[in-house]
Amino acid sequence: MDKIELIDLLKKLENVLIDNPFSKGNALVARHKESRKWFALIIEIDGKLAINLKCDPIKSDFLRQVNSAIIPAWHMNKVHWNTVFVNNIDLNELKELIEHSYELTK
Repeated sequence: MDKIELIDLLKKLENVLIDNPFSKGNALVARHKESRKWFALIIEIDGKLAINLKCDPIKSDFLRQVNSAIIPAWHMNKVHWNTVFVNNIDLNELKELIEHSYELTK
């Protein structure tokens, strides 16, 4: 999956806005249009496509233990956010994590 495909996946959710709030870099934010709350941050880490997603802390800890593609969030609160390496995780699991983040931030 590339960045455009990931953005298209995020846009399938209702009332999503993708923007670039940072003057430098290529990180993109997915947020709810009305509340403007973030639910995802698209980044590259060491040349790998990744996404930061909000997650229930108990679930987050479990996911990190069982899946090496999920680590404590890069540059965000590590209790409530995970970094997921997009091309190292099953697509259905990625979709579930995106939806979970989306719902937590409504």
